[in-house]
Amino acid sequence: MLPTQCTGAARRPFELAATALAALAFLAGGEARASFTENIGVDPTAMSLGNAVTADPPGTASIHFNPAGLSRLQGKWKSDTFFGASIKPYASFTQPEGFDIGGWKDDPVAGTSTGPVRQSIFLPGIGVPKAKLPFAAAAGLGFSFNQPGSPWTFGTATYVVQGVGIDRTTDPNDPARFDGQRVNIQRLVLASPSVAYKVSKTLSVGVSIPIAHQGFALDTDMRMPNKLLGIIGKLQDAWCGDNGNPVDTFAFGLCGGGKEGRLRPFNKIGGMHFEMTAPADPTINIGVLWEPSDRFSLGAVYQGGSQSVLTGKYTFNAEPMLDRFVRGMYSSLLGPVVASMFGFPTSIPAIQSGNVTMTLPYAEHIQVGLKVKPIDRVQLNVDANWSNWKRWDKLTFQFDKTINLLEMARVFGQADPSKLIIPRGYKNTINYNFGLQVKVTDAITLRAGYEPRKSSVGENKIDLISPLPDLTIKSIGLGYETREGLRIDAAASYASGKFDIPADGSCNLNCTNFFNAVYNPYAGLDVAGGIRIRYFGVTITKPF
Repeated sequence: MLPTQCTGAARRPFELAATALAALAFLAGGEARASFTENIGVDPTAMSLGNAVTADPPGTASIHFNPAGLSRLQGKWKSDTFFGASIKPYASFTQPEGFDIGGWKDDPVAGTSTGPVRQSIFLPGIGVPKAKLPFAAAAGLGFSFNQPGSPWTFGTATYVVQGVGIDRTTDPNDPARFDGQRVNIQRLVLASPSVAYKVSKTLSVGVSIPIAHQGFALDTDMRMPNKLLGIIGKLQDAWCGDNGNPVDTFAFGLCGGGKEGRLRPFNKIGGMHFEMTAPADPTINIGVLWEPSDRFSLGAVYQGGSQSVLTGKYTFNAEPMLDRFVRGMYSSLLGPVVASMFGFPTSIPAIQSGNVTMTLPYAEHIQVGLKVKPIDRVQLNVDANWSNWKRWDKLTFQFDKTINLLEMARVFGQADPSKLIIPRGYKNTINYNFGLQVKVTDAITLRAGYEPRKSSVGENKIDLISPLPDLTIKSIGLGYETREGLRIDAAASYASGKFDIPADGSCNLNCTNFFNAVYNPYAGLDVAGGIRIRYFGVTITKPF
């Protein structure tokens, strides 16, 4: 029970807490889509509290979660952090009753499941190593500087704010090879000059400027199970027979490519590889922290977004099927007329490579939170946050030349073969997080966190490049502090989610509409799957 003389003073903070909790519950209760990849593994203490730390930002990690929290660090501090993560997406493919893609009724992918998944990382200045890793590792470093008695605190840190590295190359026949054989999206903050100012005993404000290296890599095989390809393939089989058709030379050239030039909707048509970076992409974090007492605090942070312009290299590989097909058409009498109407190239080289540019939006993020201590050794944290993932409406790759393989996609709406447009259609997000902290002794603290994340990738937009359904994240953590000021914080988290997308359920995955050829590699199939993410981290903080 609180001492009698504190009851009146404590009542106001707890009334404010109740009001704030109600507001956060209202925000969380609305229809929303929550996080994409933000705050998966930035700081172990934050992880263990479900990332509900805006009102109680941990150490030098305040630079990310709420720069105003730096004002609580007296003297000079250094933090070393290590992270490890294992990301395991999985999927299975089923052919529903009545399956038909332009007369083709048996997809060889049907009845299969994805295979083993390894991790990969993007190294600044190097790119994506070919090594297959059992888990992805990362390290962070943070510093803070404060002169005793000064209201100013300065800091900087290195940390990962976005990290996805999926490698499905172990099994060359993995059915997921058609939708992201290897995928890397990584944002590494290289430096983050920061300052916090203590306005009064209870109020602090802060600003940080994270300067990040943004990396993006995609390596995938391609196929286009489209009705038009299926119909033309059946027409070729009927018109050409087993030995061709001599009349075809005076017609449209459907037989001119031989058997290799016969269109098959389920065949691999080629592959593409991208590797791009934005070496130094700055954003801004602005935070405020109000701590009227040790039992109650409120915090808010704005994390700015950016339009990251990435540049790098691309390679397109083309299988013989489409090249033989267009060469056959152009070798006939009437074929060139039809081919030019559709904008088909006269040939498709086996390899095309060059330079590519892409604008990759980084979503702005707003988070508000509160901390409440109902009793001395027990602390509850609740946060609500919003992220602007609607900016990922589509990804546009601009190449330095016309890509012959993409000229074949003009009929499906890809009007400019020097560009590749991949629809995304993600949603703006609202999310809420919960954390519990119990100080067992003066040296030992136990923590637990819970995050029910509704995905910003709606089920009608999900695919195997971004296999992120609704996630439930559960975390535990342990903190140990010595009398000399050394602190060790450790955390482990487990995230899991499932999806079940019937045929035509996601037009980034399995739609059969004529103009959804780019890109629906599993058109007409039912796709069920999910993802499991295990990650852990340790931070050692000490004065220097």
